[in-house]
Order: sequence, then C-alpha cells, then structure tokens
Amino acid sequence: MSKKIKFATIVRQMKKIILIIVTMLLIGLVALILVFDNTESFDRGSISVNNIVGNITGEKKDNKPELDKEKYDELSEYVANNPEPKEIIVTSTSTNSNGEIVYSTSTKIVKEEHLYPVKDAVYPKAGAILPFNRIIAYYGNFYSTRMGILGEFEEEEVLRRLQEEIDKWNEADPEINALPAIHYIASTAQGTPGDEGLYTLRMPDEHIERAISMADKIDAITFLDLQVGLSTIERELPYIEEHLKNPKVHLAIDPEFSMKSGDRPGTIIGHFTDDDINFVINRLSKIVRENDLPPKVLVLHRFTQNMIQNYQNIKPTEEVQVVVHMDGWGSPARKFGTYNYVVAPEPIQFTGFKIFYGNDLKEEPHRLVEPEELLKLQPNPVYIQYQ
Repeated sequence: MSKKIKFATIVRQMKKIILIIVTMLLIGLVALILVFDNTESFDRGSISVNNIVGNITGEKKDNKPELDKEKYDELSEYVANNPEPKEIIVTSTSTNSNGEIVYSTSTKIVKEEHLYPVKDAVYPKAGAILPFNRIIAYYGNFYSTRMGILGEFEEEEVLRRLQEEIDKWNEADPEINALPAIHYIASTAQGTPGDEGLYTLRMPDEHIERAISMADKIDAITFLDLQVGLSTIERELPYIEEHLKNPKVHLAIDPEFSMKSGDRPGTIIGHFTDDDINFVINRLSKIVRENDLPPKVLVLHRFTQNMIQNYQNIKPTEEVQVVVHMDGWGSPARKFGTYNYVVAPEPIQFTGFKIFYGNDLKEEPHRLVEPEELLKLQPNPVYIQYQ
C-alpha cells in the first residue's frame, strides 16, 4: 500500500473519530440542558426544551403563572385612594449658652391608618381579575323590562350601550382596564310562592347560556345572580354550579331577597350572615381548585347595615375575590351617603357601586353619577353595575 493511500485512510479514520467525539459532546450538551433547565424555554419556533421533556416523559412541564404581587399591591393602593400622609411642623424650644431662647423646627410625617387595602388580606391566585381591571356590568333578566337593561333592549343595542360605558371608564381612568360584564339574574325572588313554596323562580338553562354567549361576543365575563327568597343559598347554589366551572362565569348573591324571617320577598329587606357568605366562598373555592380555574369574583349586594351581618368574619380566599356592592338608588348625594356610611366602613376586600338608569333620575338634581365622581371615593369601586 502506497504512502498516499495510507495517509488517506488515516485521514478518513480521524474524521470518523472527530465526528463521534462531536456527536457525543452535542448529546451531552442536550442532556445537560434537559436536566438543568427547569424554568426557561429555548424558543425555536414552536419547539422548546420544555416540550422535548414532555415528549420524552409523556408529561408536559407545568409552568403555572404567578401573581404579580408588586403590581397587585400597587393597584390595591391606587384604588384605595387614600390621602397623602400629613406633614406636621413640629416646633421645639431650646436655649443657648447665654440663656437666650432659640427656636428650631422640624417636619414630621404622620401616616394614618386606613381601611383599604384590607390588612392581612390573602393574595389571590394568578389570573385574578381585581384590581387589575374595573368591571363594568349590565344587569337584568330576559323576562323583565323592569329588572334592568338586559330585558329592555335587543342584544345588539345592549352591547352597543355597554361599549359606550366601557369607553367612558377607560377615558376617565386609563390606569385600570375597564372589563365588560353581563350580570344576569339566574333566580328571581317572587311575590307568589310557586310550586315549592319558596318564592323564587329559577331561570331556564337556555337563558343562562344566552347570557354567557352574549358576554362571549364581546370578550366579557358573566355574573349569575341568585335571589333565594324563602329558600337558602345552600339549596340554590348547586343549580348553577355547572355553569360556574366556566372560567369566565362568576357569582353574585342578593341579601335583600334572602327571607330568613319567612316574610314574602319585597315586604321587608332580607339578609345574609357571615356563615352564608363563607359557605359560598368555600364552595366557589372548591370549584376553582377542582377545575384548575382562575379566581372567581363574588359580588354581595348591600344598601343597609343589616343586609350583611358579621362582616369581620367573612374571609376571602386565594380562589375567591369579594366585592361589596352599593346597591341603593337615588340622587348622587343619597348614593354617596350609603356608600360612605354603609359599604366603605365595613371592609371585606373590594367595593362596587350601582347606577340606575331610571330610578336615579327621580330625585333632584335628576342626573346620573359620573365616572369622575366615583373615582374620588375612598376607596374607588372596582365593580360598576348599570341597571
């Protein structure tokens, strides 16, 4: 064999050895990435290291989002709308070596204690709506023109008007996104006992689905509202639980029509206790956990002191955010009075405010409350309902 042939053979063998070494190094590098990269994906179009791991093990890596606590705290302070800390000029008196009086002053910052943000409140899970958004809701029932705007107009007109309110709120407060909502009364208190003698009428599933579909058309959320009459919240909640497994469906309960006294709805104002409300919170929390959902919002209607009892014992969870919603009608002064003396002083988590397109015009000065006025309240309501 000539020297030239021997040399070519050696070169080919060397190339094979180099190729084997390079291949082994690449395999080793990929193995290191797979082992140590537990947090970040190396994006290659639609392929990532995390996807490779999932394909190899049969399980997809669980990268659950986390709550932005810094932003949550910042916006919670923002909607609390607390006044700036006070500055007090403190004057102290002293004398010099000659016995002459010398005055010196200093500035002291006095930080007051405020009710909002609620102290020691639990952080919600990731995906929480509040306070990252302000919910702007249209309320009503498809059977009734008197119960709210949802029953007054055709769907297209309702959604058009809702968008007008959304635009107003986004202009009034660019800091917080205005999120549209359809707030549907899924069971209505009645003046007659009905077949079960409970003075409440449950809406058909097709009406509830219609409300949810209506919200979906504008990427809104839906609230299902329960008026239990002489029934109980424990009895009525299961009728809509299947709908609450939808991540965009939330809940409201109305103490006004919880008739624990046995009186007919509408004759006196009803109430819920802390036990009732905590039952609902815990039931919703379970639905969120079992179905891996983002947190739910629970709206509690209120316009009298007695409607919500033992508020200090009501405990929101990381799965459920609670809004106490000022539900009274009348002039702006009357409504602000109810908000400031009934709703705001008993903090649970967040607050809301209702505007009646009809009833609020009956008292002087015969006008509706404007977004700019609500933004001056302490705290700002993060749920606005139009009826």
